[in-house]
Amino acid sequence: MRRRSSRRESYHGGFPPYVRVSDRAAKAARQVAALEKKGQKLSPVVLTGSKIAGTFWGKAWCQNLESYSDYSNRLPRGRSYVRCGAVIDLQIEPGKLLARVQGSSLYTVTIGIGPVDPARWQAIVAACSGAIDSVVELLQGKLSKAVMEVISSKETGLFPAPRQIHLGCSCPDSASMCKHVAAVLYGVGARLDTQPELLFRLRGTDPTELIAKAAKGAVLGGQAPAKGRQLGADLAGLFGIELDPDPEAAPVETKAERGVRAKPVTRPTAKPKPAAKAPPPTVVTITAAELRRRGVPPATVAYWLKTGVLWRTPVAGVYEETERSRARMARYDARERV
Repeated sequence: MRRRSSRRESYHGGFPPYVRVSDRAAKAARQVAALEKKGQKLSPVVLTGSKIAGTFWGKAWCQNLESYSDYSNRLPRGRSYVRCGAVIDLQIEPGKLLARVQGSSLYTVTIGIGPVDPARWQAIVAACSGAIDSVVELLQGKLSKAVMEVISSKETGLFPAPRQIHLGCSCPDSASMCKHVAAVLYGVGARLDTQPELLFRLRGTDPTELIAKAAKGAVLGGQAPAKGRQLGADLAGLFGIELDPDPEAAPVETKAERGVRAKPVTRPTAKPKPAAKAPPPTVVTITAAELRRRGVPPATVAYWLKTGVLWRTPVAGVYEETERSRARMARYDARERV
């Protein structure tokens, strides 16, 4: 039994003052923001709906706690706390739970969880041997009903009994299980919904031993993978374990693939690339004033335009030269030099 301070919170008429759920949630959110601003890394329990737990793992944890008469009347006090986000930090370590819960003040909760007895763990492993429906389902992260029943058994399973749970909270409540502790225990159920491997971490066991034994039993029992399924999925969704593919294993070629490989590959004939176009010739122009300066009479210019020695351009008084016009201009230039 833990020892507590004799200090009492200030209650009105012997009862604690009523605090609305929305106010409690807002207070918890402010506390999270303040601590994170100081650089503290928190792992709050956040529920996505009204249910505390929705998967087998989370439900089994909560049902196991509620099945004990020592807890049945005390746990409900923590439901509203965990639902409003009062558990602002929850760390699940081997053999212990460390948490901070926002109540009238910020309280620290420490819960010790005794390890699984080695003989009990070996019995669990042995009971799961060959109980996996198939190796494929194991690799897909699915456990058979038989394995679930073994793990969640109240007497022989993996969940702790009250005698293995040691409670502690910094609040002044003299009860062995205050609402802050109850909120943390429910928070574990919510956390197992998404991280079931934490149950094995908390109880100090190795899930790979369970997997190896179950898979070995499935293979020795002659259970073949279901038609159309392939090995290779990972266990990250269940135990946080990834299976590396065998780099030396050759891929299995299907009948359809063999048919495709046997057919000759017909490659389309490449279209010839079009020949590069020659750059357009440089256009050389000459003005009517330049022609007059070089001694070409206007009547001669008109004749050259009519016979194609010169070409008209869109600009009035500007003509396009040709080889013939350049030859004729050369003769006029020679006359000027003489």
